[in-house]
Amino acid sequence: MPDWNQVAEKISLNSGELFTPKQITPAGGGCINSASSLSDGRTRYFVKFNSANLLTMFEAEMEGLNELAGSNTICVPKPICCGISEGEAYLVLEQLELAGSGDSNRAGTALAALHRTRANHFGWHRDNTIGSTPQSNRQHGDWINFWREERLGFQLNLAEQRGEKGALIDRGRRLLELFPALIDHNPQPSLLHGDLWAGNLSYQRNGEPVIYDPAVYYGDREADIAMTELFGGFGQAFYNAYNSAWPLDGGYRTRKTLYNLYHILNHLNLFGGGYGAQALRMTDQLLAELGH
Repeated sequence: MPDWNQVAEKISLNSGELFTPKQITPAGGGCINSASSLSDGRTRYFVKFNSANLLTMFEAEMEGLNELAGSNTICVPKPICCGISEGEAYLVLEQLELAGSGDSNRAGTALAALHRTRANHFGWHRDNTIGSTPQSNRQHGDWINFWREERLGFQLNLAEQRGEKGALIDRGRRLLELFPALIDHNPQPSLLHGDLWAGNLSYQRNGEPVIYDPAVYYGDREADIAMTELFGGFGQAFYNAYNSAWPLDGGYRTRKTLYNLYHILNHLNLFGGGYGAQALRMTDQLLAELGH
């Protein structure tokens, strides 16, 4: 656990206001990090912490939040600072007052606006993480090459290094050769949250949507939309609002499986278990779509 006095000093330095925590409360930090809430009775901060060797993960998250905030399209928690204390890396964020539900229409419209933020290349200027897995964001001018090398190929290589073999690797390699036939809609480099499942979207008490825990890069906007459907979905009002603001292209339903295969392979690499069988089913589904 960090030295909270050291953390408070850095908060004071970066916020420009003296902060002396009077209350420190354990908080949920997800399946990767530990977390605490710090309060001086007036201002509250959310602090995630992990081992010191993961400081670069927090630095990338901080920069990703700033990239999203710079689009001026959707609310994110403001990052305050990050650093190392007592052998622990930490990231300090403003703590927003969140409610369990909010305006799904507003969320869909805001995400479409975020995706209209563009870049000249696919990828990003730095690597980050997807969960705790390194995520390569090496920039490409071509989306197909980016998805083959930095996404599917990266995860397949990682799975093989961790002992996966047989049908998943063989058919996965085949898919790497054939999947370009599915990318026929000329995607442009849109700013993506990158890990937009239901647990990374919430709402403030006034109904305003908030996204957090990003794995930012620039890519096909459909990759973000696909991820929203992977673990439960965001509700039909969200998708209606998104499509009203910016309709998805034909062929998305098939590409959704292609894009979500990346996340299922990542879950296989993180957790093992039944994700291997799920990844193989998705791979076979895509190969069948391609006539193989």
